[in-house]
Amino acid sequence: MAAMTTVPSYTPSLWVRVCHALPRLDLTMQMKDNIFVPDSWEYQQTLLVLSSLSAIALVISLLVVLSFLIHYCCCHRGDRSEGSEEEEEDEDASTGHGYSGKKGRGICCVTWVAVAAVTLCCVAIGIGFYGNSEANDGMYQLTSSLLTANYTLASIDLLISDTISGLQLSVSSPLTSLEELFTGSKPFLVSTRNCRRLSENVINLLSSISLARSSLDTGLGNDSISGASIIPLTPVPPSVAPTVVPTSSLMPSPFSPGWAANTLMVNEDYRWLSYVLLLLLDLIVCLFILLGLAKQARWLLILMTVLAWLALFLSWGSLGLETATVVALSDFCSDPNTFVVNSTHFNTGTSSDVLDYYLTCSRRMNSPFQQLLTQSQRALSNIHTHLSSLERNALTQFPKAEKSLREVQQILNSTEGNFHQLVALLNCRGLNKDYIDSLKGLCYDGMEGLLYLSLYSFLSALAFTAILCSLPGAWRSFPSESEEYEDSDSESEDPFTSHQYSPSMLTGYGGSQSHPNPAHSRNLYSR
Repeated sequence: MAAMTTVPSYTPSLWVRVCHALPRLDLTMQMKDNIFVPDSWEYQQTLLVLSSLSAIALVISLLVVLSFLIHYCCCHRGDRSEGSEEEEEDEDASTGHGYSGKKGRGICCVTWVAVAAVTLCCVAIGIGFYGNSEANDGMYQLTSSLLTANYTLASIDLLISDTISGLQLSVSSPLTSLEELFTGSKPFLVSTRNCRRLSENVINLLSSISLARSSLDTGLGNDSISGASIIPLTPVPPSVAPTVVPTSSLMPSPFSPGWAANTLMVNEDYRWLSYVLLLLLDLIVCLFILLGLAKQARWLLILMTVLAWLALFLSWGSLGLETATVVALSDFCSDPNTFVVNSTHFNTGTSSDVLDYYLTCSRRMNSPFQQLLTQSQRALSNIHTHLSSLERNALTQFPKAEKSLREVQQILNSTEGNFHQLVALLNCRGLNKDYIDSLKGLCYDGMEGLLYLSLYSFLSALAFTAILCSLPGAWRSFPSESEEYEDSDSESEDPFTSHQYSPSMLTGYGGSQSHPNPAHSRNLYSR
């Protein structure tokens, strides 16, 4: 089998090689190889072990958050008695409803930790949106390449079916009429039978190009052949599977590129929408946390804390899935030919020579259909020669043969046109280009998008861990309802109206409240 480096315009990226080189352990902690075999239980165990790392990180995050909760709930109770004396001193030195001293420094520290964690979460959200877009672009390129390959395969099958049907029609109707007309002329009869034999030979050759998987006996060598009994399955390129010509009695192949493209598009739509919703959830939580800190709304922060717990679990869970997907994708992209050849050969029975031809598309390799196409071309040329001879010599003696002869020539011209298109489509360049485009979309853009999504999940999980550690301290430092009521009462007094005639104000200029200083009062109001 040709190496992957012989495929033009594709080499595994640096990230593919790095992720492919990661060590693999199964559930018994034994080293395993990194060959992409998704159906193997041993390979699935290695992916489960890698995914379990995010579960371990989740447990560590929970322990960290739990330790901070115990610190706030238990340790601060013992500090209340000591803090009450300090609060009295702080109240004398503070103005308004602000905080000063040790309590103010604690509030400032907790608030800034929460703001820094929210900022980190916002950065992670931006990375997540970019990664989601890149992954979507890669999947779009993959599905577009599969649909293009499916169209090419469907065109090949249609050309083969039309060519065989046209030759069958010429054998069953006009050539039979010519044989009846030329019964008394042996040379013309021999030429007509040679046309029939060559037409049947072309039918056999074209049918051998396709891979018949029907349980019916097609009987290609008999005159009773019918177009409905032929099920042409074109030899597949590596990234796609055979395309079945739709019939009323057969279901579409589950391994066709069209089926694969439609399935991937549906799954990609759900994946893209799920990540958008997750990103929006994180963004809403971050924005409302900032709003709650600014407004000192305890109920809002409690609600956002509950949502932050949900976001924390979702972040670590998505990181586990992304880790397994990235590693599996790197194993596939490091050597895609091996998996494609094995799976396609197992599912469709396509020969390895045909698959290798479309996988590598090397100039040193000849098409596996070259000999069949050459023989078919020669047979069509010989049919054309016989028909030209009959047109020159037989029409003068048998004028009634002109109509049947014209019909055969029209069928032959149409067959030759289809044959030239078939030769072009069977060339490896078109299908190999679709294969390379699908690899680039999956292994370049798709891989990059998944790595960015993994980074987003990791950063958002760290951010929400820090948020859950800091928010309880933030809302505990907010003033209670009684303190807010007292502050609102003290702030409700207008300093410009209530202090103009305040007794304390007058007392400050000398004299008691009951005996103000008349001289000072006259000087005060004389202005």
